[in-house]
This record gives sequence, structure tokens and C-alpha cells, in this order.
Amino acid sequence: TIDADYRGEIKVILINHGQHAFTIERGQRIAQMVVEKFETVNWDVVKTLEETDRGEGGFGSTGTK
Repeated sequence: TIDADYRGEIKVILINHGQHAFTIERGQRIAQMVVEKFETVNWDVVKTLEETDRGEGGFGSTGTK
């Protein structure tokens, strides 16, 4: 991730795991960037939680009876 207040150049680290040298020429497309919205969550601290239909069921427990 890149911090919201970062204003510098974005760089890419490349590692060649192959057996032969590989030359990257100027202008070659070597990476992709995915931009996603990032939100900060403000948590409310509570002493107890209300009961729900789901309860404490974990992974894959919804829809099973």
C-alpha cells in the first residue's frame, strides 16, 4: 500500500528468478497498479454484543441447520 500523504515517485522492485539475464528497455510495460478506495474504520467499544440469527458460527456456517 501507499500512504495517502506520499507524494514521491512510485517505483517497482523486480526480481529475475530465471537462469538468464533479462533487459528491460525504456517504455516497456512491466507492472500494473490497482487503485482501490481505502476507508478508515472508527470502532465503538462495547461491553456486550446483541444476539443475532447467525450467532457465533464461523466460516461456512451460514445457511446450515
